[in-house]
Amino acid sequence: MTTDSLLGRQPGHRRPAPLPPPVAGRRPAGGFRVTSLLKHALLIALTLTMLYPLLWLLISSFRPNELIFRDSGLSLHHLTLANYSNGWSALGSPFGKYLVNSALLVLGAIVGNLFSCSLAAYAFARLRFRGRRLLFALMLGTIMLPIHVIIVPQYVLFSQLNLLNTFLPLILPKFLATDAFFVFLMVQFIRGIPRELDEAARLDGAGHPRIFLQVILPLMVPALATTAIFTFIGTWNDFFGQLIYLTRPENWTAPLALRTFLDAQSSSDYGGMFAMSVISLLPLFLVFLFGQRWLLRGIATTGIR
Repeated sequence: MTTDSLLGRQPGHRRPAPLPPPVAGRRPAGGFRVTSLLKHALLIALTLTMLYPLLWLLISSFRPNELIFRDSGLSLHHLTLANYSNGWSALGSPFGKYLVNSALLVLGAIVGNLFSCSLAAYAFARLRFRGRRLLFALMLGTIMLPIHVIIVPQYVLFSQLNLLNTFLPLILPKFLATDAFFVFLMVQFIRGIPRELDEAARLDGAGHPRIFLQVILPLMVPALATTAIFTFIGTWNDFFGQLIYLTRPENWTAPLALRTFLDAQSSSDYGGMFAMSVISLLPLFLVFLFGQRWLLRGIATTGIR
């Protein structure tokens, strides 16, 4: 008598395969879901915490002045559009004039950085000249210099050139590749471009200007976009440099105009300031919204090289 007959199994019946042993360290499905929910809840809470000041600013821009600091919540009661209409013309000139001044300053800074930093980056990444590494190290060392160290000699220089109360002191340095971070960013990007492209163009009789304009520059679009976005954000939000060089009201930019809504000796128009602050934030929001793809691409492709 066979073992299958003793156990009541039919002849030829296959014994089921044994279950695999449990993997050490594997969490149960229920515990993993709880952990994932806790992580998402924590991230949502942190996101709301960071967004709360911005939401409060937006809602407070629609509240009357006497109700702005009475309620620190996000209630939507007693909303009005008076702050926007009053704040737009509260400084004698329409607030749009200061936005135009900021736009002109930003445009000049972006053009200057894209022009000078790309040329300097190409020189450091592709040319071979004596002292290249020393100059590159000195350029990187300028990143550690705070603006307060150089603001006094720069002010004296531009004062002797009779350039105060103009946009030139804030734009001219951009055409001299003074933003070392952007030069370093582009150098890292150019080093990731194969040199075979340069050699192929050189075989066709191209020199450095043609190689830079027709080969390197079209491939640098992510780095150029990243530089433009960071320059826009930094220049639009700049207050200290604009406060030093721009003292006439007709040359004020948006940050300087917002400062005049606060008066230590009389009543301050917080509602108008909040309303104009929201308008001033719109360009930054739109630039980041439509440029984040290029921004992330430029940072990622530069960081892995």
